[in-house]
Amino acid sequence: MLGAGRPARAPGSEAQVVLLANLFPIILVSLSAAFVSAPFLIRAAVRLGLVDLPGSQPHKWHSDATPMAGGSAVAFALAVSYVTVVPRPDRTVGFILLAGAIVFLEGLLDDRRTLPAWAKFAGQVLAALVLWFGGVSVHLFRADIVNLMITLLWIVGMINAFNFIDSMDGLSLGLAAIAAAFFLLVTVDSQQMSLTAMCAAVLGATIGVFYFNAAPARTFIGDSGSQLLGLLLAATGMAYNPIGLPNAVSWFVPILVLGVPVFNLVLVVVSRLLRGRRVFQAYKDHVSHRLVRMGLDRTRTVLTLQLAAIVLGLVAFIALGGTPFSANLLFGVVVLAGIAGVAFLERTFPREKGDPARSAPAENQESS
Repeated sequence: MLGAGRPARAPGSEAQVVLLANLFPIILVSLSAAFVSAPFLIRAAVRLGLVDLPGSQPHKWHSDATPMAGGSAVAFALAVSYVTVVPRPDRTVGFILLAGAIVFLEGLLDDRRTLPAWAKFAGQVLAALVLWFGGVSVHLFRADIVNLMITLLWIVGMINAFNFIDSMDGLSLGLAAIAAAFFLLVTVDSQQMSLTAMCAAVLGATIGVFYFNAAPARTFIGDSGSQLLGLLLAATGMAYNPIGLPNAVSWFVPILVLGVPVFNLVLVVVSRLLRGRRVFQAYKDHVSHRLVRMGLDRTRTVLTLQLAAIVLGLVAFIALGGTPFSANLLFGVVVLAGIAGVAFLERTFPREKGDPARSAPAENQESS
């Protein structure tokens, strides 16, 4: 996709065959490390004050103080995987992991002290620039400045997309696991085995932490976890470079695989701009909140969004097997469906006090 213009890779080697045989051990080690470490990290988070208090922001659903240790468990599982079973990463994955460490540490600090928006944005841009200088970037246009701007938009956008979608127990981790599984499959086909190994480690880590994050959650992933997962998956999408396929067929694959967080980000930003709200001010206006207001319970809301992610991933696979015309036509249909979904959810969502052209009765207003 976004890696078009890079040299083609040679056919699979013996080392690649060995790595394929080790994918399940990588997943198992990462899963086990996350699962075993999570209870200890939960207790450590309580002692360190990394706790999400109920009612601290208007979009919060939980009623009990919940430790934010999930992101640390994911990071620990990835570290254990690379120390034990994952082969030494190549240059591309090395820079991805370095950028991931930057946003993880920044997110951890934000979980503890609540950083101002400009500081969080600066850290996200720094991570994106690390990727750029490491050669992990968009390669769609001849002009480097255009590619740089799109790289920054994609990385910062996806970091915040995973931050935004982390609104219900198990939702963000489940979507990350689904995306990691799809990226694992396509990078095996593209023979990018270092990326494949990283996706396997991410898949295991997210499954291991999901046990503690599923409703009722014993821990949240916090900004440290959502930013780390958003960056790793966004960077994987940029680094993915299929063999023998034109860029016109593959450029939108990461957008589809990460389609649910992208849809939610677009919905939230459009809605808040139309209503005159601050984009980064928390409200109960995410797609998950809207589905609950339409009658779904929280469990079915999470399952619905995760099912949608699986469907979009399957659509990406179908597009890869088509011609440039049919693939882009299919992507266009998905985009139109997404626009229609944003319009429908925004039109049916009641307006609140302070919104322009307010139309909702007072009894339907949420706290602000």
